[in-house]
Amino acid sequence: MKKYLLFSVIGFNVLSCQDPQESHKYSTVKLESVFQDSVSIRAIEFLDQQTLAFAGSNGMYGTVDVTSGKVRTNVMQYDTIIPQFRAVAHTTTDFFMLSIQSPALLYKTGDNGKMELVYKEEGEGVFYDAMKFWNDKEGIAVGDTFEGCLSIIITRDGGYTWQKISCNELPNEIDKEGAFAASNTNIELIGNKVWIATTSGRVFYSDDKGHSWISLETPIIKEKETQGMYSIDFYNENLGFAIGGDFTAPNANEANKILTEDGGKTWQLIANGMAPGYKSCAQYIPNAGGNDLLAVGFTGIDYSNDGGSSWKTLSEEGFYTIRFLNDSVAYAAGRNRISKLTFK
Repeated sequence: MKKYLLFSVIGFNVLSCQDPQESHKYSTVKLESVFQDSVSIRAIEFLDQQTLAFAGSNGMYGTVDVTSGKVRTNVMQYDTIIPQFRAVAHTTTDFFMLSIQSPALLYKTGDNGKMELVYKEEGEGVFYDAMKFWNDKEGIAVGDTFEGCLSIIITRDGGYTWQKISCNELPNEIDKEGAFAASNTNIELIGNKVWIATTSGRVFYSDDKGHSWISLETPIIKEKETQGMYSIDFYNENLGFAIGGDFTAPNANEANKILTEDGGKTWQLIANGMAPGYKSCAQYIPNAGGNDLLAVGFTGIDYSNDGGSSWKTLSEEGFYTIRFLNDSVAYAAGRNRISKLTFK
């Protein structure tokens, strides 16, 4: 097994500016190429204000130094298998990456400076989609339905060990329910709470870090296997937004955007029948009072300055996922590339 780590993980500085509660009213975005290679990248995370980590197809993973622009990469191999990564996460000391299909392989920064395998799951139908941490000890990953229920694994010891939640502790099964492995944004965590967006249009919700669960219904489109929620984000414990649609009909814009103002208990369609159509990732822009949203997909970059009620296309350049470094600079990844985005 080849396991190398090209970076060290240092403390993560959370943005702490006071929200001005006003839109930034952006009208343009400038794109700068950061990394290009024959790799599909659907998972990126800032480890701190200096370092962007990523993992993608063909076993590739690495970091971008956002100041110097230096990119370091390596390839993970497990026996003869080249993993396909679509989920990454971090604590203040460690970086994690999770591959999709059987055998699902979850790696953690090891004490010896290399990536170490900490969880493995095999079986027909195993497929993991997203991963995130509440804090330095507790984290969660979600996968498609396997052996009767949605696959949810949780760590309580900083990622050294992971336990799978029993089906009898989860909401009743819906056939073939899963979570699209499109952008590593199926999971949102705030405080003790977790929201998981599924392909069946349900939100799995827990207010005690995954010890107990309920399901919440949404009006998002979900009649076909290619439809449902692809991405969910919350600005605070009450205000949240989810987007999806159908990647096989990317211009369709009926019932593909939903909003909650009560922590996910109820959801309403928003900008229904209006652009944008399918998107794989949506994020609230920091320090805009919940007014500013950005959505990306292979169809381009769209921006809302009124909480999702109306949208404007800023660029037709396609990406799968995006993360904000601050309220005017973001990094986006997609097919064969990572780019820096500056909004004005």
